Amino acid sequence: MSTSLPSPPPIALERYLGVYRYSRRALELVWSTHQGLTIALAAFTISAGLLPAGVAYVGKLIIDAVVAAIAVSQSGGEPAYTPVLIYVIVEGALVAAIAAIQRGIGFCQTLLRVLLSERVNILILEKALTLELAQFEDSEFYDKLNRARQEASSRPLSLVNRTFGLAQHSISLVSYAVLLLQFSPWAVGILILAGIPAFVAETHFSSSRFRIFRHRSPDRRKLMYLETVLAREDHAKEVQLFQLGPELLKRYRKIFKMLFDEERDLTIRRDGWGLGLGLLTNLAFYCAYAWIAVSTIQGAITLGQMAMYLLVFKQGQSSVSSMLSGIGGMYEDNLYLSNLYDYLEQPIPARHGATLTGTDYAAGLVFEDVSFTYPGASHPALRNISLGIKPGQSIGIVGRNGSGKTTLIKLLAGLYEPDHGQIRYQGLDLAQWDQAALRSSIGVIFQDFNRYQLQVGENIGVGDATNLWNEQRWAEAADMGQAAEFIERLPQRYNTQLGRWFHSGQELSAGQWQRIALARAFMRSAAKILVLDEPTASMDAETEAEIFEHFRSLTEDKIAILISHRFATVRRADLIVVMDQGEIVERGSHEELVALQGRYAKLFELQARGYR
Repeated sequence: MSTSLPSPPPIALERYLGVYRYSRRALELVWSTHQGLTIALAAFTISAGLLPAGVAYVGKLIIDAVVAAIAVSQSGGEPAYTPVLIYVIVEGALVAAIAAIQRGIGFCQTLLRVLLSERVNILILEKALTLELAQFEDSEFYDKLNRARQEASSRPLSLVNRTFGLAQHSISLVSYAVLLLQFSPWAVGILILAGIPAFVAETHFSSSRFRIFRHRSPDRRKLMYLETVLAREDHAKEVQLFQLGPELLKRYRKIFKMLFDEERDLTIRRDGWGLGLGLLTNLAFYCAYAWIAVSTIQGAITLGQMAMYLLVFKQGQSSVSSMLSGIGGMYEDNLYLSNLYDYLEQPIPARHGATLTGTDYAAGLVFEDVSFTYPGASHPALRNISLGIKPGQSIGIVGRNGSGKTTLIKLLAGLYEPDHGQIRYQGLDLAQWDQAALRSSIGVIFQDFNRYQLQVGENIGVGDATNLWNEQRWAEAADMGQAAEFIERLPQRYNTQLGRWFHSGQELSAGQWQRIALARAFMRSAAKILVLDEPTASMDAETEAEIFEHFRSLTEDKIAILISHRFATVRRADLIVVMDQGEIVERGSHEELVALQGRYAKLFELQARGYR
């Protein structure tokens, strides 16, 4: 593998300066996070920029006073000790002040780092709440979200610290330059120009590192996923049973090695250039060192001035290097902040209307020639669906996996909008409804319902966020979901922690979790549409049939929709719809469909044989 050092390509000035557009926003973000700490950090930074030059100047006074006292002593006179002691005390006080200021800067930065991290994470999460389901199912968008979360919480403060550091070193450099100009303006020019080559190279490699970071986002997500699979309890049983650990760990190492090799090659190039250009900086310092030493020997400057100029040039060189490094770091921080603002500026999808109630309750729910294709998919998930359901009517939907059953419910809940056709509820198009009002009218439990690592009552209460802490509603919903009996046997009943992530958590069986999910659906007492999307798949056929009968008895004046693979269950529905490849291929009552001798009758007969 070659480690030669090719010349860094020039950076387009317009593109380079354009990157800094996020600096102002980062400063505003830090300011709005905590104004007091930001002001204190600015004050400490200005002080830290001024005091080092004062220390260098007082050092010069000490040396000159000592040389003068020695000369007086050698001539037989009484040397003056007082000025030397005063200067020493002043320098000691300045050094102590610098130490205290550095502590103050560290204090402000630590607190701001914590506050800003929380602030940025909240901004990211608040933005997530405004987005559509389709965006979360888009891999490119998910990469944006992960890039924003990985770096953005630390970059704003880093940018502000670099900005204040730039101000500090600028103040120091100006004060050093004032002192150094007394020796020669050329010394100031050498001081500044010597740091520029290293700055250009560092900025170039910051840009390269950022490009790698963006390009490798999917690979880093794969690493995170493999870590999850290898180290989470919900994956552990299959990983151990199927002995997947070695294979998954092998993939993890392969991806990590690829990322590491790219990082190593970039680091070699960056450090190689850094070493070579750093030698130029050292050469400039020692040329100035020789110049100042010769001037001292020639009597052009005093010994104290020589010590001051050497210290000023060395510290000035450090300030120039820090300034240019800070500018390069700000460039890098701005690159990474572009991830945050690229995510935060994601367009918010157009919201639905403002209608809170329908115009015709008896009209129920109507799908009219509805078609829908998932973003990026080559085939439609639904095609020309027309279906009407009245209040008080129960409907069963059956079909093979991938036939469009769950997609139909997602469109009903407003999680997606149809590409063609119209969905009306109570006489109004769904687009006319206020989204919150529409969703409060629908209670849905999907097959892949969430198992929250929360207490039992909270697990039920999340079905209606407005009544999350209503214990009476918990009990009522649990009773309707037939979960009350086993909840009463839990150690702390509704206050029992569920899951294994936290201390004293209780794990439930699959059937018990499904009853919790059913209870969650009944938390929405105002819901006029209740949907069970195969949430009872882990229960036996008898229990599922019992639950569906109970479900029907509680939804006599509502629209009840049941999706299930068990025909013995859906046969009790008023209307049965058979779906295949995104289309409704049959509809009718159980008896009508059996008499039709079509797909439903064939599948029903196949299931019936298994029970004979």
